[in-house]
Amino acid sequence: MTDPAVLVAQDGPVRTLTLNRPSRRNALDLDDRRELLTALRAAEGDRSCRAVVLTGARGVFCAGGDIRSMSQDPEVARARLAVVNDIARALVRSPKPVISAVESGAFGLGLSLVAASDYVVAAQDARFVASFAKLGLTADTGLFWSLSQRVGPGRAKEIILLAGELTAEQAHGMGLLSEVVPAAEVMDRAMERAGQLAAASPAMVAGTKRIFAQDRQDLESVLAAEAEVQVELLAGDDFAEGRAAFLERRTPAFTG
Repeated sequence: MTDPAVLVAQDGPVRTLTLNRPSRRNALDLDDRRELLTALRAAEGDRSCRAVVLTGARGVFCAGGDIRSMSQDPEVARARLAVVNDIARALVRSPKPVISAVESGAFGLGLSLVAASDYVVAAQDARFVASFAKLGLTADTGLFWSLSQRVGPGRAKEIILLAGELTAEQAHGMGLLSEVVPAAEVMDRAMERAGQLAAASPAMVAGTKRIFAQDRQDLESVLAAEAEVQVELLAGDDFAEGRAAFLERRTPAFTG
């Protein structure tokens, strides 16, 4: 029996999804990607989960797609791309915050997963490469969009076209990573951040992600989205709790 491609564990409101193909440095084939998509959707639909930590087994985040499983058949390629497109949507549009915990490195698909996450904690010795070009391919899984959001369009184009290796320090300096810590502290720090986000108002987190993910990002569209979300939040239970907690000088207990 094949081990699951994604190990699922929950600690209170934080769910950890661990990519589990260590024999190939957690490179994912089509079936593995389907498992990841299923796990992301399950987390999104489960009220007991308020934050997700995405990581890789045995000290490696993700080496990308499993090259040996890639097919030149256009129909197979379209099926593969449909799945990774849905993974990108699940990461970006989920109302639950996603924290990537990166040890060793994130390459190709792994880099796409990192860029689409809401918060990224990486080890000091981690490396990052948009390795698609080394195979004569361009980026997928939404990397053109998500990487541009993090580092700007010019830098994103350079990273995708040149496929150069970035150190954790370089990736952090350009905005790809949220923070860099010693390798032994990556999971603890990711879980700490996930706990902070899980304690925040679920409605606020969902509304914030919705604004960042919407198609139109011009000023007027963002102003309209802010107003719509803020009106919803002002009428909600979490704002009532937050206001009461502020006046009573206590920590709010948000429920969403």
